Amino acid sequence: MLANTDYGTETEQSEQPGHEAAGPSRATPLRADDLARSLPGGMVRVFAAKEHIYREGDPATHVYRVEAGHVCIYRGLPDGRRQIVSFSYPGDFIALGAIRRHSASALAGAKTHMRSYPLAGLQEIARHDAALGLRLYAAVSEELAAAHDLLMTVTHRSAGERLAAFLLALSRRNSRCGENEREIVLPMTRTDIADFLGLTIETVSRTFTKFRIEGLIDLEQCILVTICDLAALEIAAGNGVSARERLELAS
Repeated sequence: MLANTDYGTETEQSEQPGHEAAGPSRATPLRADDLARSLPGGMVRVFAAKEHIYREGDPATHVYRVEAGHVCIYRGLPDGRRQIVSFSYPGDFIALGAIRRHSASALAGAKTHMRSYPLAGLQEIARHDAALGLRLYAAVSEELAAAHDLLMTVTHRSAGERLAAFLLALSRRNSRCGENEREIVLPMTRTDIADFLGLTIETVSRTFTKFRIEGLIDLEQCILVTICDLAALEIAAGNGVSARERLELAS
């Protein structure tokens, strides 16, 4: 994960809370083939953009894998706003940690293909397949770790650190998937990113512009982000650099 115990001095305490995307896995991931072998087939359904796969409070009856498109997982706030807690991309599983009812809503960010597996059937298979059970446990542990990172970001990350950490997490994801770690496609909107990082859309746009002017990134039609200076982006995220060192580097 991108959690760090050394943060900059600038924080946006007045903005709504958010968190960064997950970093490298802490445990053995749950692979698509594991479920495919145990529950062959599954049902594939196509969801239109902005259509819910499930809503917060709905009974948890299935586990889902993103086949194409992308999904944002969010929780509603008392004042009517939303807090996006994660984004899911092709190959990702969602609803693994649900117990009886969903604690968050899942919304298709674009036309999205989802493969569903009955939760009861998966639990039955896991009872007799220790390896699959361990991978399920690891996947749920990852969700818990992401929640811990959310709490860390709420209280310590500045706007620049949040956005830099978000881009670095997507870069690492590309690397793990065998894709170009410096070319990042952002399928979500700026509003989605703002709701994820706990910032305003104006702050997100301003920070993207700042990174571009400073030569950290290049932007093409607000969708494709090219990381021009990976080391500088790491510094912007506060990874392994003290507050004093950041001030010295900026001077």
